[in-house]
Amino acid sequence: MSTEDIAVEATWNQANQAYLAAALEVTKARLVDRMQAVNPAIDSPVVKTTKALADAEQWLAECEQKLPAPAAIQQLSATCHLSSFEQETLLLCAGMELDATFAPLLAAIHGDSQKNHPTFSLALGVLPNSHWGALSPGAALRHWQLIEVGPGKALTLSPLRIDERILNFLAGVYHLDSQLEGLVKPVRQTDELVDSHLVISQQLVQTWAKAKQIGRSLPVLQLWGGELRDRRGIALTAAADLNLNLHTLSVSRLPNSVLELNRVARRWQRESILSQSTLLLEWDNHSINDVSMLQRVDQFLEEVSSPVMVSSRDRQNLGAHTTVSFDVALPTEVEQQHLWHTLLDDASTTNGHVQKLVTQFNLNTSLIQAAYVDALGHLESSANGAASKGFTAANLKLDVDKTAASKLWQACRTQARPRMDAHAQRIESDAVWDDLILPTRQKDTLQEIVAHLQQRSKVYGDWGFGGKSQRGLGITALFAGASGTGKTLAAEVLAQELQLDLYKIDLSAVVSKYIGETEKNLSKIFDAAESGGVILLFDEADALFGKRNEVKDSHDRYANIEVSYLLQRMESYRGLAILTTNLPDSIDKAFIRRIRFIVQFPFPELAERQLIWSRMFPSQTPTDGLEFKKLAKLTVAGGNIRNIALNAAFLAANDNHPVMMKHLLKAARSEYTKLDRPMTDSEIRGWI
Repeated sequence: MSTEDIAVEATWNQANQAYLAAALEVTKARLVDRMQAVNPAIDSPVVKTTKALADAEQWLAECEQKLPAPAAIQQLSATCHLSSFEQETLLLCAGMELDATFAPLLAAIHGDSQKNHPTFSLALGVLPNSHWGALSPGAALRHWQLIEVGPGKALTLSPLRIDERILNFLAGVYHLDSQLEGLVKPVRQTDELVDSHLVISQQLVQTWAKAKQIGRSLPVLQLWGGELRDRRGIALTAAADLNLNLHTLSVSRLPNSVLELNRVARRWQRESILSQSTLLLEWDNHSINDVSMLQRVDQFLEEVSSPVMVSSRDRQNLGAHTTVSFDVALPTEVEQQHLWHTLLDDASTTNGHVQKLVTQFNLNTSLIQAAYVDALGHLESSANGAASKGFTAANLKLDVDKTAASKLWQACRTQARPRMDAHAQRIESDAVWDDLILPTRQKDTLQEIVAHLQQRSKVYGDWGFGGKSQRGLGITALFAGASGTGKTLAAEVLAQELQLDLYKIDLSAVVSKYIGETEKNLSKIFDAAESGGVILLFDEADALFGKRNEVKDSHDRYANIEVSYLLQRMESYRGLAILTTNLPDSIDKAFIRRIRFIVQFPFPELAERQLIWSRMFPSQTPTDGLEFKKLAKLTVAGGNIRNIALNAAFLAANDNHPVMMKHLLKAARSEYTKLDRPMTDSEIRGWI
């Protein structure tokens, strides 16, 4: 708020308080006239200090001339369509709270010191232009809950009290309705909008402005897709352009009871009038697919005629309500580059890596800013550490620039993790190429996968292979081979080489027997993965990606829909999706056509098993007399070799001995028992 705006508001507050005081004086003058009519001989100090009705009305007219904008009571009367009688009845109730002289006056009129409160009966008898319709539940005073009717023998004799929120409004004091606290929250500030989001915000403004211009009721504006913070920023900017305040309400907080829901809706309708506000109904991830929740939202919108916007990850069907929907995407690559360049010093060598960051990480404004701050802290720490080692200024700058790109990359990984961590298991690994024992052809294919991911920006962007469609740009690999042949290890090596997070998808949590649920689960995974371009590992994928069935019944038809949906998401996913299977023949041919890389993981030969054994024990592990050539005669895959080596290490540690062949023999027998396989003499001959 500018200094000029603050000054104008201060002037209005003073003028409004003066006008309210004069209006209360007019009402009090009417009470004095009524009291004197009831008992002309009464002698009260209130009578002496109260202005005559004509003088009070003159004072009110003078105060009105000084108002820079309509007083609060005038605004309320106009927006709630109060009659002059209803307005003065409200002032009568306000006087009880703001002026101590009202109570004795009312007691004197009632002729009972205990009856010092306003009633409809008194208002009808004292105030001008009275009408019985003002007492109706559908009339403004009770419909908008401007006053509260207390217990009594009859409606006209029951005590009346002004609502606290209304009293504060009349006094020019803003305070959120106490019955909405904990439900509704004001939105004060969000990130600056990127150009594409600013366009959407302007479209929201134009939609409501046009509806108002042609005299139609305002449609519900639905913002869906993208990130919650971006949708909120768009709504806030649009509200500000319309001179409205913005409040949010989570749909999960809407009451279950119809009566309570209607009460909240009525309260918000009134609050929107008093505070010149619009409401942003926000779906959280847990209530997206809740049918009863959608019914409550429909009921709420039915009761509210003030401006409402809806925010959700997925597009919602809002029933019979006139709705205009807007798809909110994340900032474009160009916008993300601009955000990075704005944050980074243009002279810094890190700007050469911005394109790689944007190609890999699809972050919104707040996450980019958070990643920048995170990386900046690490860079300053690195610079201080280098300076403490006596580096020269030139070497110090070189050292910082050398690590800046790496720090920014790691910071982006960190910022992209929270959403994905809620849907899958992140695998931490330091596996490198030397840990992977595979034939040359398979290793070459894995290196090709790395090249495709690292050069996406150049090939799709600079060289134009991206075209106008994102379909088919996803990188999908199928790792096929028996259990323990290194499929998961290969995924770990790729993640380490590419400096990306690897997430293993639990298929039991994805596949659902309920129609449509599998697609929703997959959607959540892919949506969450997009921001960080993580590597998705669908282990034992044949359970989900099996051959599509011929359609014999409805279950087959929906199973095929799941497969088709998965194909579409894989083709558009900007990261790497790895499917592993022990049964490659079970994979549908339609999948094979869409899989860019297929890597067969063969069962390791004798020489390969010997190499695996030689690299299995860490350098700090004490060993004695291990013969890797003999160990390689065990016809087991790399995963089983690791199990045997680990079990032998525990056995040796328990004996307080180095790892020896006898420990490996015992561990091997245990592993073979688990595999339900006999151990031959030729495999273990000469071990001990």
